[in-house]
Amino acid sequence: MSLALVLRARGIGGLLTAVPALRALRRGGLEVVLAAPGELRELAPLTGAVRGLLATRGLEELAWSGRRPDLAVNLHGPGPRSHRLLMAVRPRRLWGFAGPALPHLRGPRWHEHEHEVERWCRLVSWYGSRPDPDDLGIAVPRCPNPAPGAVVVHPGGGEVAGRWPAERFAEVARAMAAEGLPVVVTGSRRERPLALLVGTRARLNPRRVLAGRTSLAELCALVAGARLVVSAETGVAHLATAYDTPSVVIFGPESPARCGPPADRPWHRVLARGADRGAVSVEEVVAAGREVLSVPVCSTAPSGRR
Repeated sequence: MSLALVLRARGIGGLLTAVPALRALRRGGLEVVLAAPGELRELAPLTGAVRGLLATRGLEELAWSGRRPDLAVNLHGPGPRSHRLLMAVRPRRLWGFAGPALPHLRGPRWHEHEHEVERWCRLVSWYGSRPDPDDLGIAVPRCPNPAPGAVVVHPGGGEVAGRWPAERFAEVARAMAAEGLPVVVTGSRRERPLALLVGTRARLNPRRVLAGRTSLAELCALVAGARLVVSAETGVAHLATAYDTPSVVIFGPESPARCGPPADRPWHRVLARGADRGAVSVEEVVAAGREVLSVPVCSTAPSGRR
């Protein structure tokens, strides 16, 4: 089988928006090794498209020691730096976006404001693959769900200065809990102080603050079995899309046109006020949460996901 080394050195959302393109490569008979952050090691196999993960951070030199790749695919950016990282491992072929810095590379042109899913599908389509942009679902890991049927409130992610305020996440969590819904607060180990603040202000039992206490696989299981996810535009929002879990996603300054959930899935609700995420009110988020909880979910994920 031909070997493809694919660069996608981004986080959870970065990997999940590349799933349709990765699956197209796998269906084309390629054995895919993904160059991505090591923290994604538990997530990558759930795509069903990745044989192995080469741990990398940002655009550092790739520590590749395997056989010469038959193909290198740049699903990271427009180049030229990311192109050159892949060229350094001496692949027989390189797929990537064309640009003036590498005039010999034949490929499609980069469109700055394109949705991430469409971008990578268009790239591999140009070279002959046949991706399905709606093919976003991933498998549920075989590990216990730490809080089945919970409302997941995820206050972290992104730049601190642009976050929706912690006190508003706390008000949303308190409102959901007051309606009898089991609420948990998630985040990374680094985000645990923020999550504890949200949990305290929402008057939740400290045991309901799961930030820093779940592996990535457990977080996937949690989101897959959740009743609702409330978050900013971050990796957890992309997990909700991958698992067809109803979600309310607060955007700003990034545009949902670039990385939002599919517009034809009404169980995902986007709240955006341009660059001013703070303009989104607590009342809007709570109302949107109630609405998506009442929408029937027509699962688009692989058979047997739930």
